[in-house]
Amino acid sequence: MKRRDFLKAVGCSALAFGLAGKLNARTKGDKPNVIYMMLDEIGYFELSCMGHKIIKTPTFDRIAAEGMRFTQCLAGGPVCGPTRCVLLTGKHLGHCDMRTNGGGTPIRKETFTLGEMFKSAGYATGGFGKWGIGDTGTTGVPELHGFDTFYGYYHQVHAHSYYPEFMVRNGKKEMLEGNTGNPHKGKHFSQQLIHNEAMKFIRANKDQPFFCYLPYVLPHGHWGMPEDDPSWLMYKDMKLGGKGQRRPSDPNMYAAMIHMADRYMAEILKMLKELKLDDNTIIVFSGDNGGQPYFRSPKYPRGVFEPNSTVFRGGKGNLLEGGLRVPYFVRWPGKIKAKSVTDHLCYFGDVMPTLADVSGAKTPDDIDGISFLPTLLGKDGQKQHEFLYWEYGGQVAVRKGKWKAYMRKKPIWQLFDLDKDTREENDLAKEHPEILNEMKAFAKSAHTPVKGGGWIDSSKAFKRPKRKPRKKAQPKK
Repeated sequence: MKRRDFLKAVGCSALAFGLAGKLNARTKGDKPNVIYMMLDEIGYFELSCMGHKIIKTPTFDRIAAEGMRFTQCLAGGPVCGPTRCVLLTGKHLGHCDMRTNGGGTPIRKETFTLGEMFKSAGYATGGFGKWGIGDTGTTGVPELHGFDTFYGYYHQVHAHSYYPEFMVRNGKKEMLEGNTGNPHKGKHFSQQLIHNEAMKFIRANKDQPFFCYLPYVLPHGHWGMPEDDPSWLMYKDMKLGGKGQRRPSDPNMYAAMIHMADRYMAEILKMLKELKLDDNTIIVFSGDNGGQPYFRSPKYPRGVFEPNSTVFRGGKGNLLEGGLRVPYFVRWPGKIKAKSVTDHLCYFGDVMPTLADVSGAKTPDDIDGISFLPTLLGKDGQKQHEFLYWEYGGQVAVRKGKWKAYMRKKPIWQLFDLDKDTREENDLAKEHPEILNEMKAFAKSAHTPVKGGGWIDSSKAFKRPKRKPRKKAQPKK
């Protein structure tokens, strides 16, 4: 079914979109709100509830303690754009529109997204943070894909600075007076602006069901925050060690940014309580892809914060478990059992059908995800994937139960038993050729040629800031 026909079938004409908010004023107990916070590049073990001894995250720990923690939730992809594409479309990397990380690469105009899904169910829809699946002026912008409002960054490279010269609201630039382009300091700190807009959205839509998508940029990018921020004051004088990427203070700033995100979530929970929405709001917290081993040194070969610890090999950018395994918690008071932990194998493509079941929305027939609502509610009948699939940058990975097949250099495949080898170091391809052949057949069936979006108005394109040429090292005298 084509996107246009699907939208008509579920009552989502432009008129229906416009009337949705007016027709769906609610009383307590109606459709639950959904808040989906996804941090950028946070590692699997960079939370205090996962045993971290430096970074303190009491609010995220609370989300996990009052809900369900997933031990085997896998990202849609190993980098920013592709993983967001899988999350927002319900299609894996062999089928979705974006499989590279070009910055402003767009999805197609006809591609159905979570925004449109929630609109079809009568929800107000807002996004705040890094969009990443379509630059301004393309077919992939959020205002063409079901979002009433989006504030933040559209192009990924724009999101590398916390003090940009402008932000984007519904496709239009809003200049930030006093920000000069210095990524580390300025008058306006972007993540605070983004969080403020998210809080306004929640308050403004308290009387109707809402979907609040929070792809916050923390802790990725050129690290910098206000000197008087409480999180910075907490971490700035710690002797953390490790080698800063650009400045000696970078490790301290990174820890402070994760703590800052935790504070933002605390503010959201406080507002939900104040508005009497807490019991009727689902909160999802996750990373967007595997962590980066930042601040490595001989003493800290896996990075000072050990985002993937010794458990997983690899990290952002590859399809090993370190590049795909993310922290994933879901809280829904009265519905999800507190302190529950599941090893249900799922990935970002499953989010769309799960939230469709929650909201009463419909999804297109061609998505790849499977709802994990039975797992969330502790009920029987949870369906399992025959296999999961990823492709990126010449790599291919296939997962079936405990088995993981991985190809980095064509045509050499490796096979791992993740129940016994989470670091993917013991290649069993020769011992189990029949399993590997099955996985290779899955990979062949999963890949289709990519169909991306395009430009509507290329004059609106984000222009990457020009890098200053590096000074040549002076010869020693």
